[in-house]
Amino acid sequence: MSILIIEDNAQLAANLYDYLEACGHELDAAPDGISGLHLAASRDYDAIVLDWNLPRLDGLTVLKRLRGDAKKRVPVIMLTARDQLEDKIDGFEAGLDDYLVKPVALPEIEVRLRALVARRRQSVASDDVLAVGDLTFNVGTLEVRRGGRRIELARTGRRLLELLMRNSPHVVTRARLEHAAWGEGVPGTDLLRSHMHVLRKAIETGTEAPILHTVPGEGYRLCEPG
Repeated sequence: MSILIIEDNAQLAANLYDYLEACGHELDAAPDGISGLHLAASRDYDAIVLDWNLPRLDGLTVLKRLRGDAKKRVPVIMLTARDQLEDKIDGFEAGLDDYLVKPVALPEIEVRLRALVARRRQSVASDDVLAVGDLTFNVGTLEVRRGGRRIELARTGRRLLELLMRNSPHVVTRARLEHAAWGEGVPGTDLLRSHMHVLRKAIETGTEAPILHTVPGEGYRLCEPG
């Protein structure tokens, strides 16, 4: 496996590097959030081990930018001293795949990395085409169809649709949708509502059953009719 370690504790980073390299993996390491994000966004890794309390850019922000701006879905394990439930919830909502509280045995990290990468590889083929009812989205070709009808969407619309389809039938909050569309630079005006209106008109004609629903005070959900 090709693994990136983003950790500012030099001793821990060295221990991780040496152990994982001895297990046969290829390693890169970064001592801060900025350099770690650059490596993670510009190269293709099988997995990333990420610390939360990093200099220059904290780990949670690195994760959000990686999932949002860089559109990277590489498995990420957060390795941190933060052990509060609220921190774990924030991490998983931002797109974490696993969460380990320091101190942790090196063999456990390696086993968890293997498990995450194995699951990711098994799901790659099926992840290319998303489907909710008769609505499909091929994220490789960017082709969106409902029934036999082809739907043209701008990039922001595709980002919103992909997030809604991946989370269907659950509610996706406004904050998550805004981050998917604009990253950290969320516009001050209620631009999301306008984009959701355009998306709804594109995927629901007058003869098609509604599948995109507004959940007042929460966000939106995409689900099969009926």
